[in-house]
Amino acid sequence: MNDVIGRVFDFETKVFAGEADLYSHLATKGQSPKVLMISCSDSRVVPEQIMQAKPGDLFICRNAGNIVPPFAQTNGGVTSTVEYAVAALGVTDVIVCGHSGCGAMGALMNPDSLKGLPNVETWLKHSHAARSVVEHSYQDLDGDAAIRAASLENVVVQISHLRTHPSVAARIAKGDITLHGWFVDIHTGNILALDGATGRFRAIRDGEDLPVALPAARRMAADFLDADAA
Repeated sequence: MNDVIGRVFDFETKVFAGEADLYSHLATKGQSPKVLMISCSDSRVVPEQIMQAKPGDLFICRNAGNIVPPFAQTNGGVTSTVEYAVAALGVTDVIVCGHSGCGAMGALMNPDSLKGLPNVETWLKHSHAARSVVEHSYQDLDGDAAIRAASLENVVVQISHLRTHPSVAARIAKGDITLHGWFVDIHTGNILALDGATGRFRAIRDGEDLPVALPAARRMAADFLDADAA
């Protein structure tokens, strides 16, 4: 048996036993995570490990390329997950997390590699804006450098898509949800975060304010500052 699959035999006696009280609480009281994390399916990126999270801390959605399709009436797994996490569970933070060496972003920048993968090719259309940004604004980059740029720009694009979801838009207007864009560098262990004020990523460092893509604050377009403007 695969050694990874075989580890399940240790869950009840070693893992569960050490967290028995926590699992009992979650089983009787239900879950109340405060964070939705949308990350890539890449096996090298483990959200729970990155966040040093315990059971019940994170609501997680993983897919190739950490993609959030723009909202549409056609149902989809990501759309449903976002809606449930935001509207039903009431998470206060949503993280879109990309990473270095992303195979999905490599395919995005090299469309010929998608031959024979029609579903992946269609899925990556949700990241075409990131490719366009790289092709027009990073013309001096190619190869791995271009893929890294696409991976970072893709996080920005997916946060923009996230804001089209009605449940997210409503919570943004109320000012009770924060959006984050993260990038995990697998080679160094650094985690970069998107600073919405500058539009750039910077490293997360202990003792410094955490950069956020969109801080929680009331944003109602019809709430005029000048009453005469109404």
